[in-house]
Parts: sequence; structure tokens; C-alpha cells
Amino acid sequence: MKALIFWTCMLLMLHTEGGAINPAYRIEVTIAGFSGPKLYLGYYLGDKQYVLDTAEAIAANTFVFSGAQPLKTGVYFVALPPKNDFFQILISPQEQSFSIQTNQEKLQEAVKIEGSTENALIYAHLRYLRKQQGKAAAIAEIIKQSETKKTSRTQAELKQQQLNTNVAQAQKKWVQKNKGTYAATIIGANLHPVPPLESFAKLDSLEKSHQLWMWTRQHYFDYLPLGDSTLLRTPFLFEKIDYFIRTLTPQHPDSICRAIDTVLYQMSQAPETFQFYLIHFLNSFAASNFVGMDAVYVHLVEKYYNTGKAPWVSVDQLAKLSTNAKKLKPLLIGKIAPDISLERKGQRTQLHQIQSPYTVLFFWRYDCSHCTESLPALKKFYEKYAAQGITLVAICVKPTQEQPNCAKYLQENQMPEWFNATDPSGKYFGLYNLETTPQVYILDQQKEILSKQIPADQLELVMDKIIEMNKKSRSKVE
Repeated sequence: MKALIFWTCMLLMLHTEGGAINPAYRIEVTIAGFSGPKLYLGYYLGDKQYVLDTAEAIAANTFVFSGAQPLKTGVYFVALPPKNDFFQILISPQEQSFSIQTNQEKLQEAVKIEGSTENALIYAHLRYLRKQQGKAAAIAEIIKQSETKKTSRTQAELKQQQLNTNVAQAQKKWVQKNKGTYAATIIGANLHPVPPLESFAKLDSLEKSHQLWMWTRQHYFDYLPLGDSTLLRTPFLFEKIDYFIRTLTPQHPDSICRAIDTVLYQMSQAPETFQFYLIHFLNSFAASNFVGMDAVYVHLVEKYYNTGKAPWVSVDQLAKLSTNAKKLKPLLIGKIAPDISLERKGQRTQLHQIQSPYTVLFFWRYDCSHCTESLPALKKFYEKYAAQGITLVAICVKPTQEQPNCAKYLQENQMPEWFNATDPSGKYFGLYNLETTPQVYILDQQKEILSKQIPADQLELVMDKIIEMNKKSRSKVE
């Protein structure tokens, strides 16, 4: 019963958030059987955990966390060094002083809390879920047994389905009954929308899979209110958003941009959550190693930072972001590559004047180890594709006076007579944002950027895929 196990794991990660009302917090913890000198109190934010407070023992097995400033609403954890076994608690604005008793041998199962209705609610519900998990494990064992008769297996699978249904219904009833509590917010945020399978019953398997995927994406946040600021400091919010962006969303820049916009729009009523995730998305796609994802970075800068929706950013930082996005935008996949002058053997031409089904731009330096390591693979690539009319333009990123050294290096290393060129004006350096080398671009006949940032040893693979996709596209048109 995987669904039930998932719920149990998720629901153990409780959470809360909001403005603190009490002037301070005091949490007394007694752990039978634990003889350590201290405990840690921590919280969740994004995909990380942070230690907030340390409590020294005030008596045998007893510790007190306290502070002058109230705790922010969220899911917190109490960790026992040195192994850092832990249990979780909810902190809400109204309940910041309470006591906890548990046992080191059964750390989570034995938790008893006085003075906190929220934690009493959540732990009572978790005890119910553990009982159901025990039933699920017994049923799963029957199904797993290879010698189980077909009839017994079928009956067990039906029981499994019924148990899952009963648990899901109980969860919803519990949330409705305790509506308005932070515990209900946490449980409710982890409910799964159930697709209307009967609507897809007559579809073939491929279309059914597609429709289920579309339905899941559309209803993914039905129970997860992203505009609720109390969800920021929970251990499940980041995982759910990350799954939506990186798994449920096609990994194409345009699709990812739309998905992020959907998430941020729903977060607009929770400023702290909005700020955290906008910064997270920007940093993630600024550092992405996947080709074309710089388009997401440019989108975020233009749509949010340049329009005043990131007021926390300093003037200097905003200027850097805007400048960087401006440099990247003309080089995004799908854009027409900037035209540059090319000088070769005393003759000049323009990049856009080169007649070729595909043009590969290779920016390099003879004193760049990564560049020179790429040349053998580039030579192999050229020898394979030159007969197909593909042009390889190699531009040595050096000033005019050093260009002879570029030619000398190629000659000494017996590189082919591909299109070795220079741009005496040096404009290519700024137009192609050449802060690092090597840089590789694949352009089509119209000089549209098809791919870039490709390691030389993967160039053949990428080129073959591009040619194959182009053939399929032409055959569809015909």
C-alpha cells in the first residue's frame, strides 16, 4: 500500500507558518532513556534543514528550548545528537509554550504533548495512520508471496484498494472536521486529487496516459494552497513544487517558464514564500547545465526583476541581473545568431553569408586547455560531416597580433582546413558573451541557433539528432 506509506511519511513532516503573537517561546522536552547533554531544535526551509536553538539538560532527560523572540510558524524538529534521530512538532503563533514527553526507543510513536492542541491533533491522526500502515503491510505481504493463489491474490488486491479508499476518505473527513487548525492545513496540503478514471476508460493506453498526465498537472495544486504562507517552512512544499517543475512539466524552456509563472502567481499573496521561490528559481536556472535553460533565467529577470516585483534586490544587483539577461537574450536557442565579420586568408565575409545547411561555430584559444582538448573530437566531427555540406567555423578568441599563434597551433597539430577565421573588429567577443571558452553553437541554414554549450565529444550525437528531427519534420510537411 504505497499511497498510505507515502502519506505517513509526509504527514510526519508537520509544519506551520505565520506571524508570531506570543512574546517568546518555551518548549520543554523530556526523553526517557536519553542521557545526552543537549538537544537541537531546527526547522525546514526549501530542501534544507537549519538548527535554530540548542538546549542543555536542566534535569535528568529534560531540556528546555526558550527564546526572547517568538518562533515563526512551521514544522520544526527536535534532534538527538550524536545520531540526530528526531521527531517533529508544529509551531503556530498561538502555541509557543508547551511540553513534550517521549521515549528514545520509540521516539515518534511515544510522543505525548501537553499545552498544544495542534500537536495533540496531528499526533492522534498519525497514530491512526500507523495502524492503517500495519494493515497495509500485511496485505502487501500476501500479494508479494509468489505461491499465493490467484484468487487469494485478487482478494488481497481488492482489500488493498478498499483500504486506500477508506484512508483517503478518512483523511478528508478529518481535515473538514478540524478545519481552521494548522494541523488540518498540513494534512490537507498532502491530500492527492483523485482523477476520474472512468472518464478515460475507453481510451487506448497511450492516450489514457497522456490524458491522465494532463489532468494531474491541471489539478496538482488543488489541495496545496501555495498562497498560504504557513506552508513555507514545511518539509514537503519544496519537494512538491520541484516535482511539478522538473517531472510533471515538459523540460522545454517555454513550458518551464509557464509552470514557474503558475507557481509564483499562486504565491503572490504570500510575499515571503514568493521571494524565497523566485530567488530559488533564478539561482537554479542561472547555474543549470542543461542546454537552453538560460531562457528561463532571462524570463525571470525580465518578468519579475525588471518590473519591480523583486523589491528586496539592491540597485547594483538588479543592474547586474538586467545586464546579464540582456547579454544572454540574443543567444537563446531559437534566436538568429548575431552576424559577425569573418576574415580568412585575406578575404572577408559575413557569418550570415555562409551557405550551408548547418554551421558549427567554435570559439577557442590555443592557450585554453579545455579548448585544445576539444580539438581531436572536433577534427573527428569535421571529417564525418564535411561531406554533408556542414561548415565548421573556428574563431580563435585572441587579438589580431596573436592570431598567427592560432594558425601555428592548428598547423602543428595537423588540424583540418576547416573555416578558420578571425574577426578583426573583435565585436564577436561581446556579441557572443565570450567570458569563457570553448563555446560551440549549431546554426541552421537561416543561422537560427539550434543548440549550444555542447562538449566537443557530444557534438556528433547532437548533430545526428538534429538531422534526424529535421528529416522527420520535412516528411510530415510533405
